Amino acid sequence: MFFNHKYRYVFILLLAAYTYINTELCQVYTYFQINIHWYYSFVVILLITFFTWEANRLLSPVFEKWLPGNEHIIRRSVLFFFVGLSVAYLATIGVNLFFASIILHEPQASILNPLKLTLIYTSLINLLLHLLNLVMVYQKEFKTKELEAEELKRMHAQAELSAIKQQINPHFLFNNLNVLSGLVMQQSADANHFIEAFSKVYMHILNNHNKELIELDKELNFLQPYFFLLKQRFPDAIELDIDVPERYKSHYIIPVALQMLVENAIKHNIVSKKRPLYIKIYANGNKTISVINKLQPKQQTGPGSNIGLNNIRKRYELTAGKEIIIIKDESSFSVTLPLIEINTYEGTNN
Repeated sequence: MFFNHKYRYVFILLLAAYTYINTELCQVYTYFQINIHWYYSFVVILLITFFTWEANRLLSPVFEKWLPGNEHIIRRSVLFFFVGLSVAYLATIGVNLFFASIILHEPQASILNPLKLTLIYTSLINLLLHLLNLVMVYQKEFKTKELEAEELKRMHAQAELSAIKQQINPHFLFNNLNVLSGLVMQQSADANHFIEAFSKVYMHILNNHNKELIELDKELNFLQPYFFLLKQRFPDAIELDIDVPERYKSHYIIPVALQMLVENAIKHNIVSKKRPLYIKIYANGNKTISVINKLQPKQQTGPGSNIGLNNIRKRYELTAGKEIIIIKDESSFSVTLPLIEINTYEGTNN
């Protein structure tokens, strides 16, 4: 990985130059009484650096193939280091002999001190290169694990979101098919209108249930046939007031959230001609939309499950990372949903 870097020859040159400058500053050649021209010294250091790097570059795929995977990383790294060091030693000895015999015409005995120094340099440079290689290996592994964790988290969230969405349809079908059955048995003229409204509502759910977000304008239009269905279930017992300025209708919310809040209000409150239920949907000035109903609670035979509210809360959390606000007082119950601007949403998810 590190040894195959596209700028490796630049690194080799810079590393050799850095080493040579340090040997001159520390007067290494004077201390060990080595008489050599500066350009020969630099070339020797450059060649040793080059052969050490290239030897390890050629050996790297061999060890990757021989001991693949993370389970062998320690064994592979240790063996790779020592084999690479051995090959680099041979190259260093060869460079010293070549310069002593061919270039400088010095007896081989005279290269003992230079050989010791260059072998020490080879050991250090080999260690440095292998440490840098290990850092890059672990960094790549960390990034891979991080990406895998993010992908797993995303897939889990999508699966959870899909499961949550499936809670919507059965509840809706059960309530409205009962009403339709009653209208058909009564041979009511409203049966055809009910079927038409029911088909529009259900078509909306089918077309949008896989979407994470939907335009508020479409969701409000969807409420018209949906409220017609409610009026058939609760004639003269329910009123719905919608007050949303035009400027908010291009914002987004999660699909069917408003329907579920209306349904939730009906589920937990008395709805009758004597005590009609009043529900209002209105936009606030802080890019939120609220559904508020008059509080006239039914007697609970057991603890409420809050499936509808939990469904909406979880979908907002998974889809947009936003919270809903629930307020209950002595006279009313309200749920406030964030209105999402699509550019902001896309920026959060990129």
